[in-house]
Parts: sequence; C-alpha cells; structure tokens
Amino acid sequence: MMPCLKYISGIDVHAKHCTCESQFSVDLGDMASSKFNANIFLLQASVIVLFALSSANAKGLSAKFYSKTCPSVEAIVRKTTASFISRAPTLAAPLLRMHFHDCFVRGCDASILVNSTKRNQAEKSAIPNQFLRGYQVVDAAKAALEKECPGVVSCADILALVARDAVSAIKGPHWNVPLGRRDGRISKASEALNTLPSPFDNITTLIQEFRNKGLSYSNATISYISKSYLNLSINYIGGHTIGTGHCFTFTNRLYNFTGKGDTDPSMDPNYIAHLKKKCKPTDILPLAEMDPGSFRTFDSSYYTMVSKRRGLFESDAALLNNKETRAYVRLQASTHGSTFFRDFSKSMVRMGKVGVLTGKKGEIRKHCAVIN
Repeated sequence: MMPCLKYISGIDVHAKHCTCESQFSVDLGDMASSKFNANIFLLQASVIVLFALSSANAKGLSAKFYSKTCPSVEAIVRKTTASFISRAPTLAAPLLRMHFHDCFVRGCDASILVNSTKRNQAEKSAIPNQFLRGYQVVDAAKAALEKECPGVVSCADILALVARDAVSAIKGPHWNVPLGRRDGRISKASEALNTLPSPFDNITTLIQEFRNKGLSYSNATISYISKSYLNLSINYIGGHTIGTGHCFTFTNRLYNFTGKGDTDPSMDPNYIAHLKKKCKPTDILPLAEMDPGSFRTFDSSYYTMVSKRRGLFESDAALLNNKETRAYVRLQASTHGSTFFRDFSKSMVRMGKVGVLTGKKGEIRKHCAVIN
C-alpha cells in the first residue's frame, strides 16, 4: 500500500485516494535546511488567479509610479534578478510561486517575506510556504534600491517585479507591472495555512472554496473567461511549464489511485512507465520534471504534454475534464501556444492588483523580512 506523508503538525497531505498502511513523519526544519523543494505548491499558485476575479483595490497603481522618486527601479530589479537566474535558473519557478502565495493571503503586500519572531509565527513559517526559496533575490534587489533611493520602493513592488523578471529570464513573457503597492504590517502563519488551497483539491473544489469567500467578478471579466472561472486559472496552471514535483505528490497515480493497487486511467501508460523509473511507491523526496525536456524554460510545451495525457498532477489531468479548459489546452497544443504568453501576462497583471495597499495604508519596509 501507498505511504501517507504526514508533517510533524499531523496534517495529512497525501492524496485523498491514499490508503495508509504506514505513515512517515517529516521534520520540516531539516527539509528546509537541506533545500527541500516541494514544488507541489505550484498547484496552489496556479489557482490563485481566481483572486483576480475579486474586487481588487488597484487604485493608486501605475507603471510610472516611481518615475520621479526612483526612475531606475525596474532596471535595478531586472539586473539583480537576472544575475541570480543566470546562475540558478531553477529559482524562476519558486520566485513565481512566492508572488502567488503572497497575493493569496492578505493580497499582494509582501507579507510572505516577513520572518517569524518569538511572539508571532509569520506566513513564511506556514507549511505550504516552508518550501519556498529565492528570498535572497528579493533581499538583494531591496538592498540595491535602498542605496539608490532609500525608503522609496516597497517590498511588495519588488516581489511583483522579481516574479516578472524571473519568468522573462527563462524565455517567458514580459508584462508591464503597475507599481505603487505598500507593505503590510501583519503576517500570520495561521492565515496562510487556513487560506491556501490544498494541493490535492480538484478544480471543482477549488472554485467552490473561492466562491465561499464571497469573491465577485465583473461583466468584463466574464466575457474574458467565457463564463467560467477556469479559463483564467488555466493560464496559471500553464505555469507548470517550469519546475519539478516530488514523487509523493503523484505516486498515488502510479501505484494506488483508488486504493486497489491501480494506476490513474487518465494518464498515458507510457508516461506512467517512465515515471515509475523515477519514483518507487514509497519515494518522497526524488523529483520529476513537470514539463520534461524544458522544465527550465517557460514555454507552451506543457499543454502538448497535457493533451497527450502526460500531465504530472491530477490538477493537470483535470484540465481535460472541463469543456472550456479542454478547448484551451487543445488550442495551445495545436498552435504552439499562440496566445499563451499574452493570456498569462494579462492574468499576472490582474493578480498583482489583488488586495493591494496604496496611499497611506501599510508602510515601506526598510528590510523586507522585518516589519518597521
């Protein structure tokens, strides 16, 4: 039988079809120190687009916000990000995911960057966020900007720019980032843990979770997403074109999908055989590429893989079970991603406006990891 991975907190994160004969306790601290990279949470990032359907407080944002106070802001962030990505291109995926996780909890306010203290466990300490990496990129950009224009540029804006530039650095799209966000003064691990969706939720469950939060959408948005929450989310799931996934996030699909020692019938048998060579039934830490052959390059080949029933996660396979998303997958696969970059860019701009603090709200942190 398949093992059920349990964190030391006792929260079971294995797939719902797992039958537990044995359980593994995992020390998150040890994992973090050994650069344990749980890319499963890219799934969470992929659905945060639904926040773009809410009433985002985008007033006060402008691409020219720093034109007089810090005109070189984008050049400095771009140079800093490029220097890191050139040495470690695998940082692009976690940096993109970090921006998603930030916007999902309390909006895009850089609360994900705050360190915990004796009196407060910050978002960074929440289980889904303990696997994020790339904070040093944001810190380096902040340090460079403090030398150029001290006390001017927010960490929230820096993170939004870093995410954009990281994607661009690996041949992904480039989009204009409206600026003017301010940094939040609250960061709680409990909120992140309770708010971030489970990486094993299906699309229907995820949509309902957002609806339960009272998220609304405009008529203009309805026309863009073809009367479905999913057409926007599929652009974010397309972010699976970069990154890797740990074996324990999908081995149930290979060995015990329904608890009867079977495989996921929605997955290509040849792909299953390929993955079994990488992951044994009890493997936890070994990695598999989300988009084999180009997982370090942001491109549309992910959709080709999904159309051939070679998506790594259940969330990938689910795209073929919905009329709107299935049509989008087939369009991108057959046209080599004719509109993917454009669609992804639009979605990123919308998400970056969610719950932002502007004007006199919030603060401009001196150090991104510490509230003033």
